[in-house]
Amino acid sequence: MKTRLIHSTDIAVSSLGLGTVKFGRNQQVKYPTGFELPSDEEILALLDLAQEKGINFIDTAPAYGVSEERLGKLLGSRRDEWVIMSKAGEDFIHGASHFDFSPCAINESVERTLSRLRTDRVESLLLHSDGNDIDILDHSGAVEALQKLKEKGLLRSCGISTKTVAGGLRAIELGLDIVMATYNPWHTEEESILDAALENGTSVFLKKALGSGWFGAEESPDDPVKEAFSFVFSHPATTSAIVGTINPKHLSENCEALASIEKIE
Repeated sequence: MKTRLIHSTDIAVSSLGLGTVKFGRNQQVKYPTGFELPSDEEILALLDLAQEKGINFIDTAPAYGVSEERLGKLLGSRRDEWVIMSKAGEDFIHGASHFDFSPCAINESVERTLSRLRTDRVESLLLHSDGNDIDILDHSGAVEALQKLKEKGLLRSCGISTKTVAGGLRAIELGLDIVMATYNPWHTEEESILDAALENGTSVFLKKALGSGWFGAEESPDDPVKEAFSFVFSHPATTSAIVGTINPKHLSENCEALASIEKIE
């Protein structure tokens, strides 16, 4: 599997990142079917499979329930084998999301994340937007808080997971290392973010590259996974696509679909 560097770092991330919301949360999630949280043994087997397929990148967040705690316990001495990205600004408490982007809240969130993950740093930390991207970026003080945490070495890169085109473009203007955007064959409204990121050298992590399993329409292509990966990686700004699954078969199929595309390239 190909790797690409995170902007302003020497950290290489795999084309696919393993999303871990399903490791810690099965309430208020937008997937086609419900699911039970996997056991520790199932998570360990999935992590082993991901590594075997060339994935070195894990995406987690405080908003993903107990995902961070479980990863911290299960990675153990293998933590340095992984590039870890987490987030700040959103917490999921008692079945509901709570947002706070004040500098104090960001600092406390990062401290909790490092404690839960049992690590001294994360390779990437994103603001977990509630949709008010511009207000968060320009008025909350969160960006300045991230920059100070980066200077201290607690995070190696920083950015924002956006909800709006304007927010993605503003993050790039501000010089953040990373913007996370939604982009797939069924949602192209944010393509201008990728275009601007390419021009400025900003790393782009994609969420919902597979449409959260919905594939955008009732009638999907014969191989919607391959079509989606072919589409998103045809844009040169794409650094990595985050795919969340707890199904080993689906993970293998995703990696095989990507491998067939990268082989052609």
